[in-house]
Amino acid sequence: MKDFATLFSRIDETTKTSVKTAALAEYFRTAPDTDRMWTIALFTGRRPKRSITATRLRAWAAEVAALPDWLFEESYGVVGDLAETIALVLPDPQDTSDASLTHWITYIRDLSMLDDHARKAGILRAWNSLPATERFLFTKLLTGGFRIGVSAKLIVRALAQATGQPEPELTHKLMGNWTPDTTTWDRLIVADDPGADLSRPYPFYLAYQLDGFDDLGDPADWTAERKWDGIRGQLIIRGGAHHLWSRGEELMTDRFPELAQLRDYLPDGTVIDGEILAFADERPLPFNALQKRIGRKSVPKKLLTEAPAILMAYDLLEHGGADIRDQPLALRRAHLETLTTQAPATAPIRLSSVLPFATWDDLSAARDQSRDLNAEGLMLKRRDSPYLAGRKRGDWWKWKIDPLTVDAVMIYAQAGHGRRANLFTDYTFAVRDGDDLVPFTKAYSGLTDAEFREVTAWVRKNTLQKFGPVRQVPPVHVFEIAFEGIQPSPRHKSGLALRFPRMLRWRRDKPVAEANTLGDLRAMLDNYG
Repeated sequence: MKDFATLFSRIDETTKTSVKTAALAEYFRTAPDTDRMWTIALFTGRRPKRSITATRLRAWAAEVAALPDWLFEESYGVVGDLAETIALVLPDPQDTSDASLTHWITYIRDLSMLDDHARKAGILRAWNSLPATERFLFTKLLTGGFRIGVSAKLIVRALAQATGQPEPELTHKLMGNWTPDTTTWDRLIVADDPGADLSRPYPFYLAYQLDGFDDLGDPADWTAERKWDGIRGQLIIRGGAHHLWSRGEELMTDRFPELAQLRDYLPDGTVIDGEILAFADERPLPFNALQKRIGRKSVPKKLLTEAPAILMAYDLLEHGGADIRDQPLALRRAHLETLTTQAPATAPIRLSSVLPFATWDDLSAARDQSRDLNAEGLMLKRRDSPYLAGRKRGDWWKWKIDPLTVDAVMIYAQAGHGRRANLFTDYTFAVRDGDDLVPFTKAYSGLTDAEFREVTAWVRKNTLQKFGPVRQVPPVHVFEIAFEGIQPSPRHKSGLALRFPRMLRWRRDKPVAEANTLGDLRAMLDNYG
């Protein structure tokens, strides 16, 4: 655990990618195999599940620190992070421990099987044997809230430096439904066969936002299609079974059981990249129809009827069991067209249509139709482009439609996490409804660091009430909120929910009386919901 804590500190104390990569590479060269595996798992979001509630941890930490509950809560409100608060207020440890990261993760998982009394005793023993940074990490792992500012791309780069393997191969190896319980360092990283797991997807190719056509050259070199508003996924048919993966490496097979019939129409050794859409009457349904199926382990018949799903196929990555990502898009597309035409019209798969255009102005007109078609915009792809891994500039571009916007009033503020733990960066916004303000969304991105610091100073001076880490503030500041869609939501007081809300700018020029109203949002729902 000491080595893992040292690695965490080296990464947390710098913003330089080269320093983070070097620290990770050194750790991957020297750490025990099981600790290396757990580090990769933790840094790529494969965290242990929460073993204890935050309420119990707060009570036990206040007891050990001999603090009244109100003082612990005040400290938590200032620090903004529970694990960091606990690490700071507890007395110095009386024991020591040289146990490994793997030991402590096993220890945490075993705690979940104990009764409350034994669980408390085990947590207090751990706190009493770990110094501050290790105690912080232990508590983060306890709560299932461990996160760190390291991308999967950086992990791959560090592994490449440590092992001498090419980054594309390592990227593929890290994909899929593995955990340190189901594989080993040798099988996952050292082995030469990255396709040993038949369910393993390929790394997704991601596009940059298009800013203009100046560098694209001749329109004839490009193909365009709709950027559909669904869930990006890969359908894998291998070994007589099928698997459906999201872009976030989440296995979604059971949530879309209607896609199982595609095994009858597509040959073994097929991997298709596309978009999962709720689809009826030969057109996509709004995203909120699909959203009802997200997070479910099983889908009731009612939802299968109300929001039948299809795969809108974009690209073919594996054909006849062969990886064809290096082939040009035009050839991959030709193979995909052949495969999809073999399926009957009733099958839950469609080929994403190519849009005809001769000039860039033609594409502008097609983009303007996107919202009416429940699409997010357009995708532009160079005809001779291979299918790469990750976000690359040059061959693939997304040209999204302009977001919807409203002017809203900030009414609550909460501290952020990690490097933002000492800043108020998470805000709740409201719109006017007569003389009342009705909360309708939260946002935590879009402002500059200087603006976040300015808002933080104002919040600290103008707090009206405290609710744990949340501060109620006077409703005087207006912000322009951008979002991609709006939908009805009985779970919210406003009756509405926004998709991908973020702060576009701080409207210092606008008084609260000129902020948008609940009626404005309902009109947007009628037009765009």
